Order: sequence, then C-alpha cells, then structure tokens
Amino acid sequence: MLRPGGAEKAEQFPARRARAPVPAPAPRPKALDGSRASARLSLACLLLLLLLLTLPARVDTSWWYIGALGARVICDNIPGLVSRQRQLCQRYPDIMRSVGEGAREWIRECQHQFRHHRWNCTTLDRDHTVFGRVMLRSSREAAFVYAISSAGVVHAITRACSQGELSVCSCDPYTRGRHHDQRGDFDWGGCSDNIHYGIRFAKAFVDAKEKRLKDARALMNLHNNRCGRTAVRRFLKLECKCHGVSGSCTLRTCWRALSDFRRTGDYLRRRYDGAVQVTATQDGANFTAARQGYRRATRTDLVYFDNSPDYCVLDKAAGSLGTAGRVCSKTSKGTDGCEIMCCGRGYDTTRVTRVTQCECKFHWCCAVRCKECRNTVDIHTCKAPKKAEWLDQT
Repeated sequence: MLRPGGAEKAEQFPARRARAPVPAPAPRPKALDGSRASARLSLACLLLLLLLLTLPARVDTSWWYIGALGARVICDNIPGLVSRQRQLCQRYPDIMRSVGEGAREWIRECQHQFRHHRWNCTTLDRDHTVFGRVMLRSSREAAFVYAISSAGVVHAITRACSQGELSVCSCDPYTRGRHHDQRGDFDWGGCSDNIHYGIRFAKAFVDAKEKRLKDARALMNLHNNRCGRTAVRRFLKLECKCHGVSGSCTLRTCWRALSDFRRTGDYLRRRYDGAVQVTATQDGANFTAARQGYRRATRTDLVYFDNSPDYCVLDKAAGSLGTAGRVCSKTSKGTDGCEIMCCGRGYDTTRVTRVTQCECKFHWCCAVRCKECRNTVDIHTCKAPKKAEWLDQT
C-alpha cells in the first residue's frame, strides 16, 4: 500500500523495461527440503529453550513495596498485585496505609535481627522487589522474610483497629465476660486488641497471590506466612486495672494487648536458626524431610528448600551484595567477628576520632550544659575480594 502522495512519486519514476521471462528453478530434492525443515525446527526449539532458561523466576514481593509509598498508596500503581489484592486495596484504602506502616516496621526489624550477619536484610532503593534476587532462592532468608512480613501486617492492622484509626474494626468484640488466671478471677473489659481481625485481613491479603499458584514455592510461602501470623498471637499480653479500696485488687478488669514487635522478631529469628529443610510431597500438598534422618517440620517451624549462598562476595545471580566494606568486630568470635564476616579475606583498620557530648549537667533554670569528649577508636572493615575471585561470582 502506498503512503499518501505515493501515487505522485510513483509516476515520476521512468517505466521499467520489459524483462525476458525467467525460467522456473528446478525442483529441489525432497530430502534436502526435509533436512532444512528439520534444522529450522531444531533451531526454533533451541531458541525457545534458551528463552525459558533466561526468564527470571517469580519473586512474590510486589506488595512489600507498599512500605516505600508512604501515604501515597495508589492501588493501580503497586506493581504485581493480583486481582484479589487490588480489590482489597481499593476497598480498604485506610487499611492499606496501615499495611504500609507495617511494612516499614518489619523491614526495620529484619535489619535489626540480621545487623551482625553477612546477609543483613538490605533493601534496594526504588526496586519493586525490595530485596532483589535474593528472594528467588527458597532459602532460610526467604522463609524469615515471608514470616516476618506477614507478622508485620497483623501487628499493624491490629494496633490500628484498637487505636480507632480504621472504620471497619475496633476493639476485640469476642473478649467479654468473666475469666480467671493464676491471680484469681477478673472481668474482661477495656479495649482488647482485635487480633482476630488483624489475622483475618492479613491472611486474605498476603496469601492471595500464593493461593493462585499451585507449586512448591507457594506452599512454602503459605506455611511461613502462617508462622508469622501465629507468632503475633503468641505474644499477646494480659494487662489489668485494679478496683477496690485504696487500689486493692479485690476486683480486676483486664484486656489483651499486643507486645512490642521486637518480641515477635526475636521469636522468628530463633525459628530462623532452627528452620527445617524440606521437600514437597508428590501431590504438592505437604512437606516431607529433605533427607533421611532429618526431623519433620511442625506448624511453628520455618521451612525452606534450598541452601543459602555464603553471601561473601558480590553475586548478582544470587542477589548477594557481599561483605566488602562491612564493619566487623576484631575481638568477637560470633557472626559479627572479622573472621566470619570477612570470610577469611582479612580486614582494614581505620583510626577515627569521635566527638560526643559528656558530663552533662542541669543548670537552673532551665538549661543542660555538656562538655565535648573526644574518643579515638579503631574501625575495622572487611577487605574486598581479589579481582579474579569477584569475577568468578559475577
């Protein structure tokens, strides 16, 4: 088809000379055509195989990015949400703000728990996967992240319900009547934290993507999500107010309250240390021990499939950032010690002088005056790997 103006341009060209008829080519041997067709088919299969091998594995981290959006949560702008998650996001925008606050809280807790380890729960700025390719591997680290992320959502929503920040929930409506503990009888009252609603919404939102994918990794994620939710319930505490003459506890009114999220983080960190390596059963509905003699996983155990990389050097494929430049302790024998943190590569020592305020005194009225104290300390940082060693990993 000619473009606009094509007819006028075509008329400007001189007419072509008539050509003598070209004899038709001789028919090719059928064997030759068959071999070429077979070669083309083989090439197409090879290209398809290479494409499948280079496709990235799925990383179910899309909703985690809500924490980076702050108050600007726009459901259509969150990448990778499945339809059920998007529906919940659009229907409950105030809860999504709580989910975002929970995401920031559990990421901070994750970084606190692993601050002295080679993998230190590092996030990537402006990356929708939040943790990068490290979550592609079904490792202990992935198990912990899924568990604590689920726990963070439960904790944030439950807290928001009790503080009156959400219109769809309030205090726990089921904790009513009379009860007793080791100290005697008491009446349920006050505002018990609504853990039931927090768990129910977290299960509906966080698990939505995994329930659409019937594979072993989805089964692993669902198990660890459940461990995170139940961990928050485990640390509900009983708070009471005494009634009676001179404050005596002849009568008590009690309610259930969330504990500090640090207790949940500490508990899940212990679960990480004792995580169980498993394989999925043939029907894909359960787990079995990865090797003969391994103990079976319980409902409270974190589970994983793959061994973790050592995280010693930069490895883009594994999502490892390496430990070059990380601060380590010269005297510690633990994971923060230079020998372990630096993977035997050695460390550099820099002497720095820190200026801090000290000997602060209160002066009437009303000022606090401090002196400046100088303290010289040695900072030890891990050496970078040799160039050849680094290239082998990348």
